[in-house]
Amino acid sequence: MMEVVHVAVVVFSLLSLGQSAPVSSCDELLRPIDIQGKEQLLGTWTYIGDTTDLPGSKVLTKMFVETVWWNVTAVDQSNVIVNFQNQKSFGLCFSMSYNATVENNNLVMVHPYSSTAVLINTICPDCIVMYSNYTLGSSTYSGLQLLSRRTKVSAAELAEFKKQVRCLNLPDATILDPEKGFCPDPSVSKETQSMDLSSINIESLSVMEKFLKSEKGIQEIVDIFSQFVGSAAETSKN
Repeated sequence: MMEVVHVAVVVFSLLSLGQSAPVSSCDELLRPIDIQGKEQLLGTWTYIGDTTDLPGSKVLTKMFVETVWWNVTAVDQSNVIVNFQNQKSFGLCFSMSYNATVENNNLVMVHPYSSTAVLINTICPDCIVMYSNYTLGSSTYSGLQLLSRRTKVSAAELAEFKKQVRCLNLPDATILDPEKGFCPDPSVSKETQSMDLSSINIESLSVMEKFLKSEKGIQEIVDIFSQFVGSAAETSKN
């Protein structure tokens, strides 16, 4: 049970079909941009919006994910960055660290699953929009994420992101609400209790993918996670 809960949290944070925007506007909206160097990726980012065509992910993200932030740091290897992700779900904190490499304007990740992402054009001056393709089990999925240095973007910036989603024929994006608050940085606040999910592996994620392909599987995840959250909340009171 615990393994399913852990994997669910990872999938929810990772990354009804809308009508496509005109091709001419989509060309510009989806134009890839160069990664000038890993320095432009470093620092703290707030997860603003997310969509993926992984079945069941939208329903579960809306139910379980409150807010997410990233902290990206550099290491000695010239093209490697470390992503520390901290997610709030039902008032609880879940964290995860994983490496990515910058290769020919792509962000490439191997663990906990195989993923390749590119940055695409945006009018937002302190945002990144990432279009990714990733593999879970025997299937490949696509996703689009909007991250910003701010906790909230303008209406115009959000509207652009939603147009990009439609251009890619992805499900409507889930927009997270910063008013729900963020988990504090555990490296700063020693009182913060965050469940580390960094040990999640590809086999566990493959199991999760099978759950998400059916309504029955999704309901089982909802039931398991609800029981887990209830138990965790009760434990914190004692």
